[in-house]
Amino acid sequence: MDLSDEQKLLFASYREGDKQYQLAGGQEGCFKLANDFYDLMEELNETKHILSLHPNDLEESRDKLARFLCFYMNGPHLYQEKYGNIQLGAAHAHIPIGSKERDAWLLCMAKALEKQDWENSFKEFLFMRFQTPAHRIQNMP
Repeated sequence: MDLSDEQKLLFASYREGDKQYQLAGGQEGCFKLANDFYDLMEELNETKHILSLHPNDLEESRDKLARFLCFYMNGPHLYQEKYGNIQLGAAHAHIPIGSKERDAWLLCMAKALEKQDWENSFKEFLFMRFQTPAHRIQNMP
């Protein structure tokens, strides 16, 4: 995605301090995004495959994603406090994740972001940022 100079400045401002975390609504906003994400994963036909890679009870998956989001948006380290260090690759190594699974995850996150009452530019910024962890956990073509 080619960014305009205005977008580059705006997106750079989102990286200052805990601005992302605050714009997302803090802990409550991160947990809402995670819950919307998993609600959509359960609803969308395109994400049935990646849903099947999760435990039947999604409570811990929801909690882990929400806590990761807090950290990823420069908020408190809630994931580390409860689960230890974040090691995305190691945590997902036992799951076959190729481009199909990565893209389904990103689709689900894009739709979850659409449900948030945030500025569109902030949603676009976050979606761009989520490309990194999505690609990082991919462990097959």
